[in-house]
Amino acid sequence: MVKEAWLPIGFKMPDGAKTRTVLHAGRDWQILESIGGGRTLVAEERLIQKWLDDGLVADGLFQGFEFDNRRLGQMSSGASQLLCPIGDGPAPKNKAEAIAFAIAMRSTREVADSLPLQDAIYVEKISRLLPTYILGPETPAEMVAGFWLTGGIEISASSFRRMRQAMGWLAPTDLKEVIEAAGFAVSEVVPSSRKREAARQLRENGAENGKPAEDPGGKVFELPGRPVLAAFFNEHVVDIVNHRERYKALGIDFPSAVILHGPPGCGKTFAVERLIDFLGWPSFQVDASSVASPYIHETSKKVAEVFDKAMQNAPSVIVIDEMEAFLADREMGSGHHRVEEMAEFLRRIPEAAQHEVLVIGMTNRIEMIDPAILRRGRFDHVVEVTHASEAEILALVATLLMKLPTAEDVDGTTLAKELSGRPLSDVAFVIREGARLAARGGKDRIEQEHLTAALKATPSRSGDGDHERRIGFVWN
Repeated sequence: MVKEAWLPIGFKMPDGAKTRTVLHAGRDWQILESIGGGRTLVAEERLIQKWLDDGLVADGLFQGFEFDNRRLGQMSSGASQLLCPIGDGPAPKNKAEAIAFAIAMRSTREVADSLPLQDAIYVEKISRLLPTYILGPETPAEMVAGFWLTGGIEISASSFRRMRQAMGWLAPTDLKEVIEAAGFAVSEVVPSSRKREAARQLRENGAENGKPAEDPGGKVFELPGRPVLAAFFNEHVVDIVNHRERYKALGIDFPSAVILHGPPGCGKTFAVERLIDFLGWPSFQVDASSVASPYIHETSKKVAEVFDKAMQNAPSVIVIDEMEAFLADREMGSGHHRVEEMAEFLRRIPEAAQHEVLVIGMTNRIEMIDPAILRRGRFDHVVEVTHASEAEILALVATLLMKLPTAEDVDGTTLAKELSGRPLSDVAFVIREGARLAARGGKDRIEQEHLTAALKATPSRSGDGDHERRIGFVWN
């Protein structure tokens, strides 16, 4: 929601521009439309000083003035130059616009690489992304770049395959140039047409030599610590994707929708994220934060928009998190607007597969889901995900430790035994905490004592109050 304008309509700026209405606003800045075209960035003096201290703007770029007891500064931008927040900007329409943003990101990071840019203001005129210094979780720069370049899809700019899926209008060589201009490395990726031709030649050469041809789609999805779930995805998703023509000839065009259900912390989200990374497809979220609305018809409208966007960027993945919030049994007493939302899902889920959109739902309460949703033809597969066993935990521990320098005495068996039945997030946390303790102790590798100490400092949050850590005051 745009805040109330600091300045009245028609206010004359120091550089002569006259203001019209507020387009975007933050705590200590506003972007206003200028009468006659263009935009003006107005910021409080302390924010401008931060930009100066960080070397992001030149001294004298902002012209200072006072209004209503505020010490402000302003700079104007032409009608052909973008001036907007990262989160509200338009997707680039051509290569030139994409390159302009990429250069702005690179030049900003060269000056101040440690500053978070997810809430920055893009100022094309000076080729800068000006951070607004809002406290909160930091988004990696490559995710910020991917979000802007694709027009709002959460993709890392470093993931060339996924960027190509979302930016099909741009030639692969041009996209590579854009990503490298932003300062990110790009691994060479063979276009699909060349892959198919290479596979055809490989089959022909194999036949000529009397040898079995190598399977071009033999890449296997791996899920450390969850071999059964990995096997399911390989069987019902990956193999179909890798051998499209073979399956299509037998009437199977695309993988069916899947529901993962199980207790909190069992690894549903972890598994889905790994699968999306493996496939390299754009992903779209349907959850309370993205589509829920108190207004009648608004939620179903947002759901439709998510499905439409996923189809436009197909092949892609839609993840429906906490399904029970949208798809609860209608017999449990939902209002009319809930029935409308249900109808939208019932219509869209079968349609998604026809447009190469893989739908994956997740829920902790499968018993609450409406039976109509659970019927085959909508979600063909309903898979229970339980807490990992000791053997699965040991496999995950081994995978995580493989990437880190460890001492010879490190043994994951004890760790796996203690963490059996715990969320996979606890396993990752213990390894990370062990690494932190090693670094804090001046060590260059993780030792068994670090992992043991990390385990003791990570009690289960399953409800056993005896092991709860309490930090605060003790009252007599």
